[in-house]
Amino acid sequence: MSETTKYYLPDNRIPKAWYNVAADLPVPLPAVLHPGTGQPIGPGDLAPLFPMAVIMQEVSTERWIEIPEPVREIYRLWRPAPLVRALRLEKELDTPAKIFFKYEGVSPTGSHKPNTAVPQAFYNAQEGVKRLTTETGAGQWGSSLAFAGHLFGLEVEVYMVKVSYEQKPYRRALMQTYGAKCIPSPSTLTAAGRAVLAENPQSTGSLGIAISEAVELAAQRDDTKYALGSVLNHVLLHQTVIGIEAQEQMDMAGAEADIVIACAGGGSNFGGMAFPYVGSNLTGARKKARIIAVEPASCPTLTRGRYAYDFGDTGHLTPLVKMHTLGSTFVPSPIHAGGLRYHGMAPLVSHVKELGLIEARAYAQLECFDAAVKFARSEGIVPAPESSHAVKAAIDEALRCKAEGRSETILFNLSGHGHFDMGAYTSYFSGALTDEAYDQGALERALGALPQVAAE
Repeated sequence: MSETTKYYLPDNRIPKAWYNVAADLPVPLPAVLHPGTGQPIGPGDLAPLFPMAVIMQEVSTERWIEIPEPVREIYRLWRPAPLVRALRLEKELDTPAKIFFKYEGVSPTGSHKPNTAVPQAFYNAQEGVKRLTTETGAGQWGSSLAFAGHLFGLEVEVYMVKVSYEQKPYRRALMQTYGAKCIPSPSTLTAAGRAVLAENPQSTGSLGIAISEAVELAAQRDDTKYALGSVLNHVLLHQTVIGIEAQEQMDMAGAEADIVIACAGGGSNFGGMAFPYVGSNLTGARKKARIIAVEPASCPTLTRGRYAYDFGDTGHLTPLVKMHTLGSTFVPSPIHAGGLRYHGMAPLVSHVKELGLIEARAYAQLECFDAAVKFARSEGIVPAPESSHAVKAAIDEALRCKAEGRSETILFNLSGHGHFDMGAYTSYFSGALTDEAYDQGALERALGALPQVAAE
């Protein structure tokens, strides 16, 4: 165990630019469509919801987009994040594989989400916005925007999926600590929320419903914008600091990744880790790597969803984007990986999957917690339920290497720690945690209600 296990970059190696994978894609991303006309939207159509600087990043095809110095200055609170060689896990598995993980749990809120919360808050403040609304699943995004909003003097209102609001009280408390208001969704504060409750007063909520509520409120006031923690291009762009740093740190370790893994719900931490490697695969800049997105079996957008135009929210207030979707009205089972309970996948992630540039697999809840506990007992870090999906895939790949007698190098993104999710671990150890199956009938109804789009 005398080998180096941690690889740190100095502060001056925080990336100076985000990587935009759109610049290197062999086929352009399908257009975003106006929900009323079905025609491609322009920057002006998004102006009621987002600051113009963010909108221009959303539509950009420039390869590198400069990170503002005020954003890099705040990044210095936790970036560069460490790369760790999981030697103890390798020994536990008795595998010839080398396992590395990029650890994003060192951020103030314990996950990768501040990587985009900080620039989004910065750009909104630059354009005179006073208030932000947003949604959150597990609370990682909500607490991160609360943190970033306070740094730039913005009021933040968070609509938290009700099942996660009830499962994760300490995430709520963290948002309140940073000064944000946290509301369980669906709520009675919006027309979208009231409509859901009228149909199902016991609704556990979904990210699609929470997005509808946040978007509705943002559109009502000129001083308010909406901020999104995943799915859209600019969010995944901001997260590429993860993969950019990881590539430099792997060079420090004298290693090249054969396999790159991250969990995938809306696509933010996956895109952040994977897109620099997708770019390298396309340009031949590095050794070609297999890239694997891992999702929950109870919300399997990439593995069971349809690639089609759909709304990003349940209330149909957002533009239409082409993505892998389970249908905007689909409500996923109440698994503890709340950040992965989204009916759709980021258009960019969906697109690269369709192009055959990445793989996807799905795991059930219990096997992910089994893997998370094995990892924690080897490496000392308790993974967030979302991150446990990447841990499970990394272990499976390491065991495959053992069975095949192959020494491959595995890199995965440990997107956050589970210190706010110990209730889930308590349920796991007591035997109360179960594998949650989705309702096949509800899925078929949701897919049957997809909008008809001529562009397809």
